[in-house]
Amino acid sequence: MVLKIAAEQPPRVPLEVVVREYDEERDKVAVEDLERRCEVGVGGGSSNRAGPSLVTDLMGDPICRVRHFPTHIMLVAEYGEEKEIVGVVRGCAKDVTSGNSVFSNLAYILGLRVSPTHRMLGVGTKLVKKLEEWCKEKGADYAYMATDCTNQPSINLFTKKCNYIKFRTPTMLVQPVHAHYKSISSSIAIVKVPPKLAESMYRRIFANSEFFPKDIDAILASNLNLGTFMAVPKKSLSKWDSRESTTFAMLSVWNTKEVFKLQLKGVSPLTHACCVGSRVLDAWLPWLKLPSFPDVFRQFGVYFLYGLHMEGKQGCRLMKSLCSFAYNMARDDGECGAVVAEVSQRDPVREAIPHWRRFSLAEDLWCIKKLNKEEGQAHRSEPPPSDWINSRSSSPVIFVDPRDF
Repeated sequence: MVLKIAAEQPPRVPLEVVVREYDEERDKVAVEDLERRCEVGVGGGSSNRAGPSLVTDLMGDPICRVRHFPTHIMLVAEYGEEKEIVGVVRGCAKDVTSGNSVFSNLAYILGLRVSPTHRMLGVGTKLVKKLEEWCKEKGADYAYMATDCTNQPSINLFTKKCNYIKFRTPTMLVQPVHAHYKSISSSIAIVKVPPKLAESMYRRIFANSEFFPKDIDAILASNLNLGTFMAVPKKSLSKWDSRESTTFAMLSVWNTKEVFKLQLKGVSPLTHACCVGSRVLDAWLPWLKLPSFPDVFRQFGVYFLYGLHMEGKQGCRLMKSLCSFAYNMARDDGECGAVVAEVSQRDPVREAIPHWRRFSLAEDLWCIKKLNKEEGQAHRSEPPPSDWINSRSSSPVIFVDPRDF
């Protein structure tokens, strides 16, 4: 969940900028063109600079990043008499845990883009402010966004101009998909968990965590969810009980390639040749299990792992096997370039997730803001929640909603 934008300064002259809701028939072509012009460089910044860039293909659906939330919106910014689309932002609202089994209505702001030719003019700020108004109308208690901790322009916009504060810094762990498969111990059994049982287990396990979505049942029932899987010692499989077992690991797999695809462009011919060569060698000699570079030079998808949890003395070993199982699923897919998980830095499961440090984010910065209580709570019958921002987290665990990725 990385937000890339340019730094903004107060407008020097009054701008004719109008922010309104996205209209697919009217705005689709212009928004897709804007997205292409705002492609993100691998090292941060616009792809207009020399060097590699990671291109996102929204597959003809600019609103796809929020479409799977029941309550969502996309706003566009029009400029001048020609009503040119110069900025976009997406948002959604949902009920999530804020610790101690307390639910808060949370808005998530994502996909903020401003045209390279209209930056430093306050367009991004106006989009965020307008989206916050929508969030309050939907009863949101808080709004949050996520960005790379090195993306200072984005951080400045939200913290200095929009009064967000730095809140959580989960770790994003990326495992490239090689040409070979990963082995799984014959002493470990991996079974698919029925959605109803998975929902029950998740509600119990993550009751005191942060950001656990109230509509977990809808997530598990989505066609993007490839299943929930559990690893247990094979010798204890026959007597395993979800209410009593103390040794197991579980996770769910979300297929993001049906929402968007990525592609790496702009690498040097030498780099491209070395990466392709490593993969060819890995395919020819799979028993060597070479750490080959994934085929990211054509469009590829990502499998996102969520709901990761482990218990018992063998929990770490079981989780590693589950991650290998998910990796093999991605390997069989043929169009998946990476398996990604995002967890709290304090979550014990972090140490059990295989990843490449070079591709991972040690800190994915989440910033949050408490919205105006009176406006945000106007239509709510229940009392407002306790102050999430200033209260100490009751759990080291953050549940990352796969729809946020």
